[in-house]
Amino acid sequence: MSNQVTAVVVGADRLGNIPDLLNLHNIKIKQHISGRDPSHQKKTLQLPSGTELLILLTDFLGHNVMKTFRAAAQRSGVKVVACRRSVCSMKLALTQGGFCESCPYSGSKTH
Repeated sequence: MSNQVTAVVVGADRLGNIPDLLNLHNIKIKQHISGRDPSHQKKTLQLPSGTELLILLTDFLGHNVMKTFRAAAQRSGVKVVACRRSVCSMKLALTQGGFCESCPYSGSKTH
């Protein structure tokens, strides 16, 4: 498989099937942050080094937490995808953001 995009996921306590979906889109979760820590609302945060994508699960985050992480992504030049915590919503957001599913036949000459 080609190089994976490294992502930080913010929101929700559990991710359920989200990691499997991200893997289909060639995205690897570098870190998952629940966003519950009150310091996430006030601090100037930095995303972990090597982060290429920030995924915000909007139905599990307050506006101030989202604003803080969006600002951190903007400072680092990291792309942001925001969606609800559902496989359908995330799949749509990733596709619209240019992260299409990896073709299982990408190495095949008959494809």
